[in-house]
Formats: sequence, structure tokens, C-alpha cells
Amino acid sequence: MGTVTVQGVELPRLGLGTWRLTGDDCREAVGTALELGYRHIDTAQVYRNERQVGDALAASDVPRDDVFLTTKLGPERSYDDVLRTTEESLARLGTDYLDLLLIHWPNGRPPGSPPTPFSSAPGHGETLRAMNELVDRGTVRHVGVSNFDIDLLDEARELSDAPVLTDQVQYHPFWDQRELLAYCRVHDVLLTAYSPLGHGGVLDDAVLERIGRRYGKTPAQVALRWLVQQDGVATIPKATSREHLEANMVVFDFELTEAEMREIRRPSKYETLKGFLKARVTG
Repeated sequence: MGTVTVQGVELPRLGLGTWRLTGDDCREAVGTALELGYRHIDTAQVYRNERQVGDALAASDVPRDDVFLTTKLGPERSYDDVLRTTEESLARLGTDYLDLLLIHWPNGRPPGSPPTPFSSAPGHGETLRAMNELVDRGTVRHVGVSNFDIDLLDEARELSDAPVLTDQVQYHPFWDQRELLAYCRVHDVLLTAYSPLGHGGVLDDAVLERIGRRYGKTPAQVALRWLVQQDGVATIPKATSREHLEANMVVFDFELTEAEMREIRRPSKYETLKGFLKARVTG
């Protein structure tokens, strides 16, 4: 499994995302991933699957120190809330430390969420101060953010005493992140790509199919290769079946040409939305 190094921290370029994985499906997917060689697992408090992730880690023969484990804060982000909810995450995950703790959304909730008592999130300074306290305690090794644009990422880096290790954002051939990636490279920040298959939209893409035939690869494998071949990028595709978990790993035995890398990048809000809506309908 390829690795990427930022700020002197080495971690796997390819991990397992667990968004919308619950119950036994989550437990089995994480367990199978660890068995196959995955060493980068991503979850979040709002996914409501930390306990299942923890169960899989506990049942695995893989030592805890060999796994790069990430979770993300929920909407309760005051100083005291961050300390409390992180301890609760640690208990559910069955570990005494996190490799990475992220602010999940800049305003506490994803766009379009219904109003809640927590919709007015505290300032990032208060949240990051608590996250830094957890780093000082040794219960969190690294801090980061998710869904932050350049201005917000720059603000977070200024506010945090601990280096911001990553910005986890949507990134795939149809969703352009060139400006953010350029910023991250200058400041030695990892860009972690979620939804790397465009919510399934890449699976029947003609360009990816044509390029894949040259290498004996599927469109999904070409899309993942396109990401992991970029400097300073890691990715966390979701998968449940052993077949898909295995296929996602087989992206380090070929290399795309510069022309292919340019051809694959085709920003399209239409394709992104189409894939997202299809994924919602099909589950």
C-alpha cells in the first residue's frame, strides 16, 4: 500500500471510508479491510458507527499502532463539548488515542441540514483550542479539518497551535480541487479525498473505461489511481464487499501518463450531482 508523508507524518495513501456503513455491515467491512492490508480507517461521530469500527479493530490481529485511525467531531463543538465527545469516541472505538481528529463541517452541520440547537457553532478558535488540549494530553496525535475552503483552512492554521495535518474534502475527476490542492502543497497539508468515485458516477464513465482498458483496470481503479498519483493526496473510498475492497487496493501497480491525468480531470457539477442523486436512490 503506497504512503504519503506530510509534516514528517507517514500514512497510507489509501484508506477505508465508513460513511453510511452501519451495524454488521460496518463491522464486517472494517474487519475485512484490516485483513486485506488496509491500515487507514476513517469514521465520524455523526456516522454512528464508531462502536462497530472499534469492534472490528478489537477483533483484528492487526496491532492498534499499525492503524491510522481518524474520527470527526459532531455538531457540539464548544471547548467542553469537544473534550467530552472525544472521550466518548475513544470509548466507543476502544482505544486510548486517535491518530487524527477533524472538525467535520465549518459550521457544525453539512449544507442543507435542518436547523438544530447546535446550528450556531462556536468559533473555530474555541474548538481548536480544545483539540490542541487533547494533543497535549496525548489522546489525539494530530488535528485537521474537513470541508474547509482555502480561507477557512488558512484561518484554522493560524488559530491552531498544533499543525493542521489535513483538509478532508470531496475530490474526484468531476469535482475540481486544484486551487485547494495547490495551497495544501505550499503549506505541507495533506488533502484527503472523500467520495473519490463521484458517488458512483465514475463507474460507467467512457473516458475512464477507455483508459482502463489500456491497463486492464476498471473505471473505479483508474479514478483512484488518478488521485493517489497526485502529490500530497490520500483517499478513503467506501467499500463493503471483499471484492471491492480488494479491487480498490490494486491501484499501485500501474501509472497514468501526464496526458491521461489531464484527460481524466473534467470538472462537472452536473456529473457530480447525478452521481450523488443516484447513490441516494440506490442506497
